[in-house]
Amino acid sequence: MPKTILFLLCAFFCLSLYAQENIELTVYNQNFALVKDQRYLELKKGINTIDFKDVAALIEPTSVHFTSLTAPQSCSILEQNYEYDLMNSDKLLSKFIDKDIKVTTKDAKTYEGILSSYDNNNIIISSANGLSMIVRPDNINQITFDKIPEGLITKPTLVWVLENAKEGRQLTEVSYLTGGVNWNCEYVAVLDKNDSNISLDGWVSVDNKSGVTYKDAKLKLIAGDVKRAKEPVNQAFVYDRMELTKAGAPQFQEKAFFEYHMYTLQRKATLKNNQVKQIALLSAVNIPVKKLFIYDPVDYFGWYWYNYDNEQGTKEQKVKVKLEFKNSKQNNLGIPLPKGKVKVYKKDNDGSLQFVGEDNIDHTPKDETLRLYLGDAFDVVGERKRTNYRTGERWAEESFEITLRNHKDSDIEVNVVEHMWRYANWKIINKSHEFTKKNAQTIEFKVPVQKNQETKVNYTVRYWW
Repeated sequence: MPKTILFLLCAFFCLSLYAQENIELTVYNQNFALVKDQRYLELKKGINTIDFKDVAALIEPTSVHFTSLTAPQSCSILEQNYEYDLMNSDKLLSKFIDKDIKVTTKDAKTYEGILSSYDNNNIIISSANGLSMIVRPDNINQITFDKIPEGLITKPTLVWVLENAKEGRQLTEVSYLTGGVNWNCEYVAVLDKNDSNISLDGWVSVDNKSGVTYKDAKLKLIAGDVKRAKEPVNQAFVYDRMELTKAGAPQFQEKAFFEYHMYTLQRKATLKNNQVKQIALLSAVNIPVKKLFIYDPVDYFGWYWYNYDNEQGTKEQKVKVKLEFKNSKQNNLGIPLPKGKVKVYKKDNDGSLQFVGEDNIDHTPKDETLRLYLGDAFDVVGERKRTNYRTGERWAEESFEITLRNHKDSDIEVNVVEHMWRYANWKIINKSHEFTKKNAQTIEFKVPVQKNQETKVNYTVRYWW
């Protein structure tokens, strides 16, 4: 049926019989949430049939738990049904075949009678005197029905059959899991002019696509990787609106919970359906950082000597720029950081913030070190060349020369990372610079390079087997 058709039903505008009293929402950053919904119900003694509306459209019905907080021992569920056959124009018209309807056309004419048939071309109405009236759907302004037919509902509903021993008004709590609610963290870092300190602001983005609004909810966020036996329902949605709260002091209280971390908002918040809400999580200033230049030309382990850029055995690779800092109390941080994206800015000579790069971080406990890969250095060039290769019975030797050229107006230090092609039975037998063994297969040279100069690193490695 055309979208211009309007169905006027007084039942559409009726409020739920049992309004939310208190609601708590615990959101996991895996696109699901735990809902705890408290409502007062008027229950008679004996068997009660309750329609519990305003639940999430993406509810996991098998996760529902009901209890009476007033009289937990006297009330129990005998049967539960999740009704999700929502009303639409075709279903509604099909239910009203051979029933009375009233149709108003765009030219203000009214037709009343029994609906005989309908399709995309015509609606046929039979009057009391037996005359049939044909109305084209594109000419309809309004169709009026007297009630919603049995079996059709306007929103997802839990229907319970309860056995109750205590008559009267009871405060009940329903908890369930739902998909379509997610949260993630976004960080904004601003570098100082010397690239030695940053300020860091963290924002929580809560995305509600579960099909229901959570009004004045107590909001909790769980950071961690929670095991699910089955993936939660996940659907593609379009962001309809976004709400950004006022920046200011951090509004979440953090504490350890099981093997995860919980962040509790210290006020109530309303999460509308199809809304992304952003709330300030943290704010820290004067965090010491170190800018690193990292040259790691071998992009995989193994027999990498075949992976050169030309026949002369030369390997060129960009020099990466990273920021390193420790998440410690001494550095004005020292709190568990949820995983998320970090955007980094720096002021130019005019005092305007300019974007210099971004990177993702994983869940990071306090006192751990983070590295943000922001991009590649424009004025620092690295070149790697294999200068010699010898082999014998059950042994081999390789020699390499790494050239670093610094076109900047300041001295720098470049971390040169080299990977051996064996996990064991290797030894550096000749070197121009000291190195650190990072693991069984990796070494690192810290190489000072003066401004507008170049520095060469040479080493020979011997393998045996």
